[in-house]
Amino acid sequence: MNTMVKLIVMGCGLMLGTALPAVSDDPGPPPPPSEHGMGGDQGPAGAPIDGGLGILLGIGAAYGGKKYLQSIKMKKEISAENEEGNKEPGFTNGNAA
Repeated sequence: MNTMVKLIVMGCGLMLGTALPAVSDDPGPPPPPSEHGMGGDQGPAGAPIDGGLGILLGIGAAYGGKKYLQSIKMKKEISAENEEGNKEPGFTNGNAA
């Protein structure tokens, strides 16, 4: 019974979470006057995001690859220490407390 109540509450929360942003959106700016765009009354051009987005994706991929390689190196070091038998996990000098 408790699991069913949790599922119902989570389902209602998901429905409200997806419905509220659609209802709370602003209607947007009014349309421009009819002579807009006929001469000197030009709006600002959109800023290109392609170059910056590519750079951010590249930096993120490089950082993720670095962390992945560090984790592999750390796992190899830990397994090598355990195979040597010099250090057991949980003991500092090999003596049981």
